[in-house]
This record gives sequence, C-alpha cells and structure tokens, in this order.
Amino acid sequence: MKIDGRSYRTIVPHADGVSVEVIDQTRLPFALEMRRLATLDDAAVAIRTMIVRGAPLIGVTAAYGLALGLAEDPSDAGLARTVEVLAATRPTAINLRWALDHVAAKLRPLPVPERFGAAFAEAGRIAEEDVASCRAIGEHGGRLLADLARAKGRRINVLTHCNAGWLATVDWGTALAPIYMAHEMGVDLHVYVDETRPRNQGAALTAFELNGHGVPHTVIADNAGGHLMQHGEIDVCIVGSDRTTASGDVCNKIGTYLKALAASDNRVPFYAALPFSTIDWTLSDGVAEIPIEERDGHEVTHLTGRLADGGFATVEVVSPGSPVANPAFDVTPARLVTGIITERGVCEASPEGLLGLYPERRRAA
Repeated sequence: MKIDGRSYRTIVPHADGVSVEVIDQTRLPFALEMRRLATLDDAAVAIRTMIVRGAPLIGVTAAYGLALGLAEDPSDAGLARTVEVLAATRPTAINLRWALDHVAAKLRPLPVPERFGAAFAEAGRIAEEDVASCRAIGEHGGRLLADLARAKGRRINVLTHCNAGWLATVDWGTALAPIYMAHEMGVDLHVYVDETRPRNQGAALTAFELNGHGVPHTVIADNAGGHLMQHGEIDVCIVGSDRTTASGDVCNKIGTYLKALAASDNRVPFYAALPFSTIDWTLSDGVAEIPIEERDGHEVTHLTGRLADGGFATVEVVSPGSPVANPAFDVTPARLVTGIITERGVCEASPEGLLGLYPERRRAA
C-alpha cells in the first residue's frame, strides 16, 4: 500500500540478506521509522512490545524470528528454544503459533547447516502468501461492498474497529482490504474509525492508513458506534480477527463484541475478514477456549500524545491508585457474525460455512 504515493510493506528483508526491517508502529502516526531486527531477541521484543502487531504480521515476524534464532544456534535444542521464546510473546493471535509450527516442521528433517537459509526463505514465502491472501480478501470483500452500494443507491458508511489494514499484515490488510479495493473500484464509501482504546490503534493506525491512501473517513470515540447505527449512519461493519474458531466465533480487539451486539440490534451486517492462518480448527467455543491476553495496566492509566510545540508527553488519566484491568481481546459468538471474508470467498460464520470454503479440513477432521 502507499503513503504519499510511495509503496511500503510492513516487513522486508534487509539488504544484508540475514536480517529484516519492520515499520516501528509504536512511532506512528507522527513518525514513519524502520527498525532492523537482527536477532531472536529483536524479533521477540518487536512482537511483545507491539512494534509489529496484527495477527498476520505477527505470524510473519515470528517466522523471520525463527530464522534469526537459528542464525545463533541451528541445533535441535536451538530450534526448540527459539520456538519457545517466540511462542511466549503473545498468546491470543493464532497466526504466531501456526507460523512457528509450520516453519519448524520443515526444518527438523534438514541438516543443521541448512536450517537458517531454509527458514529465512520459508519466512519470505509466508510473507508473499500473506500478501496474496490479503489481496484476495480485498477482492471478495470489495465486491460485497460494491454490491451493497448499488443496492443502497448512495454512499455507504463502513464501521471498523482497531487496525486490520496493511499495517496489521505484510500488505493490503484484512478488514481494510475490501475498503481499499472498493475505493479503487470507484465505490462511494466513507469509513467510521473507532479510536480503539486503550492503545488507540484505530485513531493512530487506521486513520493514518486511510489518510495516506485517500479514503474518506472520520475518527469516532469507541462508544459512538451504537448511536450511529441507531440513526442509520452505518451500513456495514467489517473487523479483523486474531483467532477464529472452527465454529465461526471471532476473537478480535477488545470492544468488538459490543459493536457486534449493536449491529445485531440494529440489523447492520457484521463481517470479519481474515486469512486461513487465523482459523484455529482445534477450537469450537471461542469464549471458553481462546486465551485472552491481559496487558499492562499502564496502557489504560496513561496516554502518550504530541504537544502543541511538537514534543511528546505521557500523561496519567486514571485516578491514582485505582486498580486497572486490561484484557486485550474479546470474542464475538458466531451467531452475531453475518459472514466471514477469507481469501477463498465469503461464507456463513458456522462449521459448515467454513468447511464449505476449506473442504480439505473436513477430510482432516
């Protein structure tokens, strides 16, 4: 995707051929800076501190992190330790575990001296696969938005939550990919962007993306979405997912469930957009079975922003001494999800719907 006419990806191999560069998303939206990841620790810190974030991008970064760990120690013990370190960085996004298991399985049969090169190449292949998947999600979802606009005969308003654009993947994005595709098709649309407390990924990242690509949008407070739906200002909701169960339950950034409830009450279609690597075929009850990451309360008690003089400051916004809870995700049951947009098409949020797109999983089961 583009920023001021220049194409970017979130993660790219460094010119040295043995490390990678990522966009440091903790510096956005006020500074666009690249950070080099050269070691296993670099990759683990980048994932844990949200220098990179978004389930697909976490998976790709973990794959490259596995290669970086093997550059230090390509033995069986080194491989096991590297997987363990990276798997512990963030518990909810299934793409991370999928990428680690996928790459590790390819490496174990190989001679030790060949493992780093094979891991680095496989991470690059996964990155290209992610780009292709997100582009396909955009094509399927873009047609859905185009059809909705034709049916309405006017501009359509799309609500999204958190950031599931190209910054959350290698390129294109998941929930924003249909918006980009529809925009390029000439569909008249406008995006309402939830700020997404406590880290404000919507206000900081989604708005940054849409600004850079020239997509009309408005940032709103998280609690405004239901009000807009009640007054007919939202035509469709599209969100991403960090883990989706085989039954169609969707785990996404905290607050997504409340948007789905409001959408159901106001008969607004609610879609989740995600690639195959986000589906956890081992789980059926998302509320009971998906581990929810509890992040540092400092994200709730403090805010960092730019001052009028261009400097930055972090300020406390919660009554000192008050206890804070900070669950990072919630689960939207399949009954509240109109459909799931994947690289293979759009399906009902149900076991049969997903198996209709992925029949090979029926045989695997």
